[in-house]
Amino acid sequence: MFAIIAFIPIIVTIIVMAGFNWPAKIALPLAWLITAVVCFFGWQMDFITIAAHTVSGFLTSIDTIVIILGAILIMNTLKHSGGMDVINHMFTNISDDPRIQLIIIGFMFGAFIEGAAGFGTPAALAAPLLISVGFPPLCAAMVALVLNSTPVPFGAVGTPAATAFNMVSGEVADSGIANVEAWKLGLTKWVAIPSAIICPIIIFVAMCMMCKMFGKTKSIKPALECIPYILMSAVAFCVPYIICAMFLGPEFPSLIGALIALVICIVTARKGILVPKSKFEFPARSEWDAAWKSATAEEAEQAETENKVVESKISPVMAWVPYGLIAIILVVTRIPQLGIKGILNVSTAPFAVSLSHIFGVEVNWSFKWAWNPGVLPFILVALLIIPLHKMKAEQVKAAWKETGQMVGGAAIALMFGIAMVQLFRNSGAQFNHSGMDSMLIVMANGMADLFGKAYIVVSPLIGVIGAFISGSATVSNTLFSTLQFAAAVRLGLPAMLIVAMQVMGGAMGNMVCVNNIVSACATCGTVGTEGRLIRSNIVPCLIYAVLTILILGGMIMAGIDPAAALQ
Repeated sequence: MFAIIAFIPIIVTIIVMAGFNWPAKIALPLAWLITAVVCFFGWQMDFITIAAHTVSGFLTSIDTIVIILGAILIMNTLKHSGGMDVINHMFTNISDDPRIQLIIIGFMFGAFIEGAAGFGTPAALAAPLLISVGFPPLCAAMVALVLNSTPVPFGAVGTPAATAFNMVSGEVADSGIANVEAWKLGLTKWVAIPSAIICPIIIFVAMCMMCKMFGKTKSIKPALECIPYILMSAVAFCVPYIICAMFLGPEFPSLIGALIALVICIVTARKGILVPKSKFEFPARSEWDAAWKSATAEEAEQAETENKVVESKISPVMAWVPYGLIAIILVVTRIPQLGIKGILNVSTAPFAVSLSHIFGVEVNWSFKWAWNPGVLPFILVALLIIPLHKMKAEQVKAAWKETGQMVGGAAIALMFGIAMVQLFRNSGAQFNHSGMDSMLIVMANGMADLFGKAYIVVSPLIGVIGAFISGSATVSNTLFSTLQFAAAVRLGLPAMLIVAMQVMGGAMGNMVCVNNIVSACATCGTVGTEGRLIRSNIVPCLIYAVLTILILGGMIMAGIDPAAALQ
């Protein structure tokens, strides 16, 4: 009974977001309020304790909000300086085959942007670029969403995977793991390896969808012809992706993997290496279905013409300098042997702000501002772009204003989402007068008892649902990582692998989440085709889920527990 009561905030969130299209910035504050009411009346927590853990949740959200702020600020600053237009137009002359363009622009460039910025920016940048090289707008939106999946766990320098770890780090320590950082590296590894295995399959599926639905011959044969190039490009991406995950942590896999693969794919495409002999073509524009077309094509062409004035002022090298600085700063500050990590990654002043109690309630919160990638390197590099690209004051003002408008809704959603989870986690016997376990434990026990060992099938789907309702893999991990960990412990399943399934579920949910699809349609000018995109993208999403269950679920059924060696 109490498990059902504890789930009420989650159920309400799903209903209002999926059923009534409420945005997360409205739905999650409501969910927090319902959680607070359940804590007060059901778990008999006093008002001061509820308020303290709510404030603690707000403060905890600062970490993620600052990363989002910095990542989007970089994108908007480059957009208004003209640097992003220079980068975009570099891709238009690489190949005239849409299959190769799909891989280089749709996947590799999208993966690089995901690794650097995340939070919906890949589809917003890659899809219009695909349109500019001749893709039907609906096709561009579809493939950009499908391909923005494998890089997502490590998007915005690892925010989704790092968030999942941060949400369970206390539970990991309590489970007897002495080296919590090693557990984090293990989680990163076991998200990356199955994601890398699935990567070429998802690229192939996206290409099949493009060829079958939008090709002149309506056949998947052109996709079959491109398998050698798909495999080569996937290896170029996945090898550094896995190496970074195994040895450096969640910040680097997508960023470094995509950067290396971009160079390799561009060189091989220009030299015709493994490129299919025959060319794939879309039908003539006059034959396109009305739903394929953009309602804002003329506006896009006008914008492109205007941007050419800005492009001429910035060289391609200078356009890429900010991303080079980001990569250098991240590498220098994240590799322990260089010594800087030990200086910045501390919980003491001046490199961190901490609180041990709020309203007399123990919370042990700290914000490591010097270690937060939103500050270093994102905001720092965004400031350096101003003199590097010789930006005018009005351009800088526009970039910051646009960033504030974009971050506002996400910040509210994250603040109340994390506050809700804090109440779930800290509603146990030490904080209530009912003697019951925390809401989180009660929920996890209910899920475990309901599904039993079949939970390995349910786990990634929970991540998908979280992304679907919230529009973010990071928010999905915020909401459900601790629940997944607790359910795994209850069932005696390897918690590291179950949390990895949650992270991958949040990533694959990006393909079908309402927020992303609405944004992609708005960006591509195909408003009104959202339902059509959800129906088409559910297929690769389910394929991704099945493959995840087969790989990680198979490991679990075989009795493999990567965390066993850490105890």
